[in-house]
Amino acid sequence: MKLKVYNTLLLVLITISAALAQSKVSGFVTSQESNTALSNVEIFEKASGLLAKTDNKGYFEFTTTKQKITLVFFSYEFQVEEVVVSVNGDTTVNQSLVALGEQLTAVEITARKAKVFELSRLNDVEETAIYAGKKTEVILVGQSMANLASNNARQIYSQVAGLNIFQNDDAGLQLNIGGRGLDPNRTSNFNTRQNGYDISADVLGYPESYYTPPAEALEQIQVVRGAASLQYGTQFGGLINFIFKKPNPNKTIEFITRNTFGSNGLYTNFTSLSGTKEKFSYYTYFNYKKGDGFRPNSEFESKNAFMHLGYQLFNKTKLSGELTYMRYLAQQAGGLSDAMFNEDAFQSNRTRNWFQVDWLLYSFKIAHEFSENTNFTFNFFGLDAERNALGFRTNRQDIPDNFEERDLIIGEYNNFGFEARLLNKYKFFGKEATALIGTKFYKADNTSIQGPGSDGIGPDFQLQLEDYPNYENQSNFSNPNLNVAVFGENIFYLNDKWSVTPGFRLEYIKTESDGYSKRINLDGAGNVILNETEFSDELNERSFVLFGLGTSYKPNENVEFYANASQNYRSVTFSDINLVNPNFSVRPLEDETGLTGDLGFRGNYKGMVSFDISAFSLFYNDRIGITLEVQNDNSVRKVRDNIGDAFIFGLESLIDFNLNKLFIDSSKYRFNYFINTSLIHSEYTKSEETGIEGNQVEFVPQLNLKTGLKFGYQNFQTSVQYTYISDQFSDAPNSGSDPLGSSGIIGLIPEYDILDFSLSYQYKQFKLETGINNLLNNTYFTRRATGYPGPGILPSPPRNWYATLEIKI
Repeated sequence: MKLKVYNTLLLVLITISAALAQSKVSGFVTSQESNTALSNVEIFEKASGLLAKTDNKGYFEFTTTKQKITLVFFSYEFQVEEVVVSVNGDTTVNQSLVALGEQLTAVEITARKAKVFELSRLNDVEETAIYAGKKTEVILVGQSMANLASNNARQIYSQVAGLNIFQNDDAGLQLNIGGRGLDPNRTSNFNTRQNGYDISADVLGYPESYYTPPAEALEQIQVVRGAASLQYGTQFGGLINFIFKKPNPNKTIEFITRNTFGSNGLYTNFTSLSGTKEKFSYYTYFNYKKGDGFRPNSEFESKNAFMHLGYQLFNKTKLSGELTYMRYLAQQAGGLSDAMFNEDAFQSNRTRNWFQVDWLLYSFKIAHEFSENTNFTFNFFGLDAERNALGFRTNRQDIPDNFEERDLIIGEYNNFGFEARLLNKYKFFGKEATALIGTKFYKADNTSIQGPGSDGIGPDFQLQLEDYPNYENQSNFSNPNLNVAVFGENIFYLNDKWSVTPGFRLEYIKTESDGYSKRINLDGAGNVILNETEFSDELNERSFVLFGLGTSYKPNENVEFYANASQNYRSVTFSDINLVNPNFSVRPLEDETGLTGDLGFRGNYKGMVSFDISAFSLFYNDRIGITLEVQNDNSVRKVRDNIGDAFIFGLESLIDFNLNKLFIDSSKYRFNYFINTSLIHSEYTKSEETGIEGNQVEFVPQLNLKTGLKFGYQNFQTSVQYTYISDQFSDAPNSGSDPLGSSGIIGLIPEYDILDFSLSYQYKQFKLETGINNLLNNTYFTRRATGYPGPGILPSPPRNWYATLEIKI
């Protein structure tokens, strides 16, 4: 398919120059008491942020064009040192640090770094990635007061503006977030990664994330909006990158265990080991979850293991490998109709629906520093996964299960790829510049089979073709995909305050679909009266270029104005077209294209107020959605189709007030108030479907508000968070209520508000966390599912509590 190219052509200039006129600053950091080397000490420049970290020998180095800089040396176990350095050519700075005389309280640990060093946004350059001029947000998970044991996304992502979250389980087995009019289902409109590599089922053909890393293992969650399409792929939402905790650089073994108990039989255990021995480092964990769920027929059990191994091969070359395995089995209570939800929101008449996921991820990374100005990374990664869905599936939720054969869908995902990046800092007409060039290769071979399952009660994920020969396989598809991309961005610093960043991404995509689907109807006696087979042998190749341009202006070290515009693209997924779904039909679909723009300013005022206020626009062409079609017999059928073109724009803001100065001894206190607001307008501007043009876009609440207080005194911390989401539509026709009367699949998602409360207390190596989610016990839902795990309304959890005990040795 030919991608629509906008009138403004952005010329990308990437020039690698050999003339480097920067000065190197290097040195060693040691302990004043023992004179031993200190690793993982962070060296900041007060005006610009993090410059370097010391290695296992205590050594650090960076380059600068400035003649005078103020360096800050930071480590949790040592006093902060601030040093003014005069730079005249290559300069050596050796620094010793004084150990803290007493153990810090939990509030002091948070406050020490948060006061000056809390980096809530990505730097212009991070390793071999460029983020200048982009809207970026970084969640510091270790400072969160969220219910980490159950991955409570409403709390974890509370300070990321405009996110729309599906909330239909109380264990956090899957992450369902969207935003700006993007479907939250399994975060399929974001490129989801962990430590920089892909983790979804198939980045192009099936970009759904059945696996979500446990929040207890995370150090950061990086969110980059639609401009991430140039470096990370073509999804409209942008990038979500889960950054795991690093190996402890100062211990051979660090042991952490966290045990959580909660409502509805919830129990979780998270146990990790971490450490460093000379050139070798490691981080590993095991996470176990089980519970009964907040509805009948919704028990679950999950096991997740992870291992990271690192080896410093040479002073400037590091090797690392990672292995992740996750397996969970969950019973699914099924969806509800509107009438059933209003009668009893937590009922279930589906006792035989099950869902199972096996997810194996692996990666190998080489990071090499050719010089002070040139870095290279190569990341090889792969996935071997399977997901099975089994159940009695009908679009009439009030019909009792007939206890005959169940519908079984088996999906297998096998893919591998690599991404290579080269980043170089150089001079361009006497000004600083940074160039990034990269390439990605990705190959996937996926299969999907749909057919008769057993008539039993338990989770039996074997096809029963011999027992039910009349049904045969409803569908059987093979979906090989191939993607090759070349991308580049370049930061041009016009002066010390203003930078411009053009970029491009050249894509080659080949998707295939080889298989068949059947339509089989039986009479009342079980005899076949209709058996139609539709074969598919499709090959779709396309090549195109995406362009983008960003700019950043920093009048001083506390304020930044930024703007960015980038093209987006989303390939038709095989989940859109292959599965036989009794709830709707599918027309031939085309890929979606669009353009995302951001304009805003961010920064802080005297350490008292942190802010990020921006406007965005999203042009969304050939949007895929659900509409209604009147049949010859006057019945109404739901249809998945390219609905039309849409325009979405809005204002997003996050303002965080540091109220510590209300206290005389502010070092012992933490007191913050934040307000996160998103105001969005959406409209279908063009459609060939009747009654669509002028409608609101689905999954777009006009008001998305999160606000809260965080208070801490020494080792005690507590927080209260309030969330309000206005109503939103689940289909393009903007159905106010389900017109079919009984399916619950389409219709309005009413407004809702939620109050969450949490607190923690730390004593030496022990930490106690507890809280109540949905404190006011509001009954609400956020999702109308068209298939599994529904179909129909999926209620959200009522009031629930949790308590976690952490032991760290």
